[in-house]
Amino acid sequence: MNLSVPATRGRCAILLIATLATAPASASEIRNAQAKRIVAVGGALTEIVYALGLEDRLVGIDTTSLHPPQALQQKPNVGYMRQLSAEGVLGLNPELILATEGSGPKETLAVLNEAKVPVVTVPEQFSEAGILERIRIIAHELGADQRGSCLSEAVEKDLVALRKLRARIGEKRRVMFVISFVSGRAVVAGRKTAAHEIIALSGGANAIDDYDGYKPLSEEAIVAARPDVILVMQRGRDSISQETIFSNAAFALTPAAKDKSFIAMDGLYLLGFGPRTAAAARDLAVSLYPSLAASDEMGKPSALTVNCRQ
Repeated sequence: MNLSVPATRGRCAILLIATLATAPASASEIRNAQAKRIVAVGGALTEIVYALGLEDRLVGIDTTSLHPPQALQQKPNVGYMRQLSAEGVLGLNPELILATEGSGPKETLAVLNEAKVPVVTVPEQFSEAGILERIRIIAHELGADQRGSCLSEAVEKDLVALRKLRARIGEKRRVMFVISFVSGRAVVAGRKTAAHEIIALSGGANAIDDYDGYKPLSEEAIVAARPDVILVMQRGRDSISQETIFSNAAFALTPAAKDKSFIAMDGLYLLGFGPRTAAAARDLAVSLYPSLAASDEMGKPSALTVNCRQ
């Protein structure tokens, strides 16, 4: 496996930040960089704004903005990212909106456009390069390229350590990510999902690789997938429990049921694809392969300790 390509991409992203920092700024870039009233729609975007030390410019966030914990305590909430109310957003008098790709609905975005509020759509790419691109876009739009370069370098350091850890994995364990139960049927992640990519980053193999997105699975399909581990999100009272999984007739017949192999992790940490993603993938890798703990070189993740706030 050639491990130099992702590292090269990361360095290119960091060099691009430096290039943009010296390029002539357009009128819209100057306007956005000076915006003092910003609404962030998307948990990873809010997390990046805080990591850059620019949270004082945030006047609103959405319900997925769960990290850092003080975000929901300090900032007005505009609702779920795909069910935004134009009135709720405009009521905050924003000068700029940072929105994760897929935010909406379209009617709300149309109203915001008519109101002449700048909306910067940040691509949702579930990859190492996608994380660095998010940081670059947000830092550049907010006139903080140097801080963005600092954060990108820390994230890239964590990704390099993660690749070294992943290289020690032999046979990959088959992981099934269950997002919910609908009418008694498990809804499971396939390809082109954040779950699929975080499983890959952690050195696992998605037990479902014959469809894209999230779909309900029949009991026969669950048994046929033969997952070694079941992975779910922690989300308070709505969390899927180990008992719920293994009391299901189909899951009881899987290899995961033999050792009750079940992992629950915070949803934004696991699937957010923000600065903490390498740390989340490391934690998942060690849960999947406990022997890796002894050879873990990441230590305290750089993205969690670096100060890029000034």
